[in-house]
Amino acid sequence: MSETFIPNYEKALSKDEIKKIISENHVEFIKLEFCDINGTMKNLSIPAEQVDKALNNEIMLDGSSIKGFRSIETSDMYFYPDLKTFAIIPWRSDDETKVARFICDIHNADGTPFEGCPRCNLKRIIAKAEKLGYTLNVGPEAEFFIFEKDEEGNVTLETSDKAGYYDAAPSDKGENLRRKIVKTLKNMGFEVEASHHEVAKGQHEVDFKYADALTTADNIMTFKYVVKAIAEESGAYATFMPKPIFGINGSGMHCNLSLFKNGKNVFYAPDRMYELSREALYSIGGLLKHVKSFTAVTNPIINSYKRLVVGYEAPVYLAWSLANRSALIRVPAKRGEATRVELRSPDPSCNPYLALSVIFEAIIDGVENKIEPPLQVEENIYEMTSKELKRAKIDSLPASLDEALDLLEKNPTVKEALGEHILHEFLETKRKECDVFRTYVSPLEIETYLPMH
Repeated sequence: MSETFIPNYEKALSKDEIKKIISENHVEFIKLEFCDINGTMKNLSIPAEQVDKALNNEIMLDGSSIKGFRSIETSDMYFYPDLKTFAIIPWRSDDETKVARFICDIHNADGTPFEGCPRCNLKRIIAKAEKLGYTLNVGPEAEFFIFEKDEEGNVTLETSDKAGYYDAAPSDKGENLRRKIVKTLKNMGFEVEASHHEVAKGQHEVDFKYADALTTADNIMTFKYVVKAIAEESGAYATFMPKPIFGINGSGMHCNLSLFKNGKNVFYAPDRMYELSREALYSIGGLLKHVKSFTAVTNPIINSYKRLVVGYEAPVYLAWSLANRSALIRVPAKRGEATRVELRSPDPSCNPYLALSVIFEAIIDGVENKIEPPLQVEENIYEMTSKELKRAKIDSLPASLDEALDLLEKNPTVKEALGEHILHEFLETKRKECDVFRTYVSPLEIETYLPMH
């Protein structure tokens, strides 16, 4: 094996191959990574000498210390590394110390998948779809901001550039940082397709090739980790917060979705209207039916709803279109194997395993139950009056996390997509978050009301 090992996520290495790479590359530490219910990456670091225990699923986790996992009475859990995800971490590796990682499932003490593990939950939904012959491919577009730090190292809301959409250097001063991010991602096995400056100052996007739902969720977690790490290494700060600055565009994570069967994209039908198959239209129907109820999962924080407002290219209206970017769902122009449906509402604060679980479940429901979508909307929905919206029967996404949670609790399909354990823990966590923000007195309130009363 070479010193420049680059993983191939399409094929898992054997245990012996992994141990050989660890030895030849002088890897000293191995991170066992996993995801909690909030979508935060967690990890346990072990010396490379303990790799056999890791590969044999013998490394233990205290589940009582992780939000949404287990109580102290049943807290013994185990890391189950996915061998496909083995990678050497470029920015954590130098001539002296090299670090590798696995992304892991979390299993119970009896060896069964833990029902509260977001990654295991997505695998459950994938298995259900596979019984019907379907796989879901996803291409995410996660946007992020780069902010400067002050002399003390504190994060500010100042950006290093004032550039706009697709601007180039020298106005785009984030170009070099994006190059570092792209190079690191490529070293970790990503096929990066493009990178560019986004609409708002200090806002960026790096797009990587679509993959199956599980690989994509893993890639999103790794991508966010890489972006933050490279920014930190460069003395800056990267955030995937949906709306960090009032008055400018927020960050979304558009998801390009395509359904495959027997290795073929079933969304493409050259002999039908729009060259879209019945499965494509049913998938749109399923997404539109359930999107209000799964918004709490795809847009899971209070701040998410500061982005989901009209006027900042954030689609809030339940409609679909072939080209209209004011619609919640868009079908890009490419056809053939590239035929896809773009869901535009999710944001990068979501837990990707849970987000893709609910999205996939909605698509499955649409296809299984032949849910017809409404007619596509060609008009600019942002310019439609309330009467025109009502006449066209165009509904909107929930306006707050509280409202989104209420809708989640009423939808059996979305609840099934999360499973009983995750559903309970998710609702409890998010209700507490809503309570905290509801009772907090903000500086804006003081500024507005104190002089008046």
